[in-house]
Amino acid sequence: MKIRLVQNGVFTLIEEPTLTLTPPDNGFYWIDATVEDLEVLQPLFGLHDLAVEDCLSEEEQRPKIEFYDTHYFIVINSIRFDDEEIFLRALNLFLGKHYIITVTRQKIHELRMIKPFLWEEEVNAADHFLYQLVDLIVDNYTAVGDRIEAKIEKLEEDILMHTKQSHLNEIIGLRSEILWLKKVLVPQRDVIGTLNKKDLKLISSQWQKYFGDVYENAVKIVDTFDTLRDLMGNLREAYQSSVANRANEIMRVFTALTAIFVPLTFITGIYGMNVDNVPFMHVQYSGELIVGAMIVLGIAMFLLFKKKNWL
Repeated sequence: MKIRLVQNGVFTLIEEPTLTLTPPDNGFYWIDATVEDLEVLQPLFGLHDLAVEDCLSEEEQRPKIEFYDTHYFIVINSIRFDDEEIFLRALNLFLGKHYIITVTRQKIHELRMIKPFLWEEEVNAADHFLYQLVDLIVDNYTAVGDRIEAKIEKLEEDILMHTKQSHLNEIIGLRSEILWLKKVLVPQRDVIGTLNKKDLKLISSQWQKYFGDVYENAVKIVDTFDTLRDLMGNLREAYQSSVANRANEIMRVFTALTAIFVPLTFITGIYGMNVDNVPFMHVQYSGELIVGAMIVLGIAMFLLFKKKNWL
């Protein structure tokens, strides 16, 4: 657990035993904690039992916001995409008047990224910190959406160039990831909408207006992933169409080759009969003539099929 006093974007690390409930004269406390630290933090800040229980639960938490007398409890999901799989990591937030507690089970990239923003914006209030953090998380969803769209475009090009079985596995895997993510995006959008629209005593009207901009971005993200879901459906249809076209090409080649060999098989069948009066049977060089005629016939049919684009 790290406890920092944030004053105009400047961090001062505080030793844990010196922290009290006394509000600082200037700035706010940022406590970056793990679930194990809640045993100490709950009595110190009067955190509600239900909120602490949600943090300790092993079950996946949907984005939500709950209001208590002295603090708000917010669950929001950070996103990461490694070109193979989408990862969501829950970030639990306790927002008080003069403090904000971030509780995580795993490392959250945005918590490391936010420090330069706090310095640059000279953040001096917990609600301002919350705005900067939520805005950063939403921006990462936009970046992940762009990367997924680029991956879909590349996958489409690969399918059109040369269809492979692995492409279908990628399509199914990525589409299931997007559908799973959609279940999180809508409640997360609603949480941000609540921060923007509801009259909240722990968030100043100044920063509530800024949450409106974040909410608009969250709405766009939901629409973007709706579009990506549709693109994955189109991509699957393109794969199936490509496979069908490839099968048709193969069958066309086999059919043409069969057509070429039918008359050749007919000729060999006639001259392979056990009779003595087959035409040209006793002509000098009859074998060479027949084979030559078969070669000429085969080449002529091949060229004819080639001209008609059947091969």
